Formats: sequence, C-alpha cells, structure tokens
Amino acid sequence: MNSKTYTLKASEIERRWYVVDATDETLGRLATRVARVLEGKHKPTFTPNLDSGDHVIVLNASRVTVTGTKLKTKLYRRHSGYPMGFKEEALGHLLERRPEEVIRRAVKGMLQHNKLGAQQLRKLKVYAGSDHPHTAQKPEPLARAGASNS
Repeated sequence: MNSKTYTLKASEIERRWYVVDATDETLGRLATRVARVLEGKHKPTFTPNLDSGDHVIVLNASRVTVTGTKLKTKLYRRHSGYPMGFKEEALGHLLERRPEEVIRRAVKGMLQHNKLGAQQLRKLKVYAGSDHPHTAQKPEPLARAGASNS
C-alpha cells in the first residue's frame, strides 16, 4: 500500500489554452467555470499553493447576460484615496462601456485575494468581440457545465 501523497512540482506543470464564448452565458456561472480552470481545480494534480491552472480566453464579453434587475441594482464601487474620490457605476453602464472589465472583476472575486490569485488572474484574456490574437496557442473550447468530459 502506497500512503504517500503526490505533490506537484513547479517544473511539472503543463499549461493548456481554453476558449469560452460568453454569448448568452450567465455572468456568475461563466465566472465560476473560468475561475476553476485558472486555479487548476479541474486537474487531478491540483496543488493549492501552486499556480497549476490553464490559460482562458473569453470571447463576446459584451453579450453576457445577467438575471433579475442586476443591470440597474448591482454597483461597482471604488475610491481614489482623494477627497470626493468615491465613484460608483451600475453593472449595465459598465457593461456598455467596458464589457471585458465586468467579466474580469467577476472572476477576480472568485480567486484567492493574494499574490497567487493575482498570478492566476494574469492568465485570463477577455475580449468584447469574437476575435482574439491567440490562435498560435491553439486554444480548445472549454466544456460547458453539466457536459461530460468523456
């Protein structure tokens, strides 16, 4: 009986590229799928203290959907640090102005809030349209949730 736990080494990490079409996808469900791949939790060699995840390209970010009244009620807030520097923007307005930022922020909230999460977020590429400059990496389509990977 082998009772040793396998630990992944940084030199053994193999990275793949995946592409996801965000057309008619719900924002939160899409962000959950993408965050899982960025962290590497879809691999049997997942190690929590290493960035073993894959690269993800999200296309058609401007065509993502949200449920309910979130377009008007969900607010993104920030503060510059200066007096009167508080800004807030509704999801609907941000989706019109910068649709890539909506998906990036949703995924960022699902990753770890430390250096490892920042490193994983750098592997996310989001584009508002259907064109991307990563054809040389030969990205594969990411399986939808509920679809079997057999």
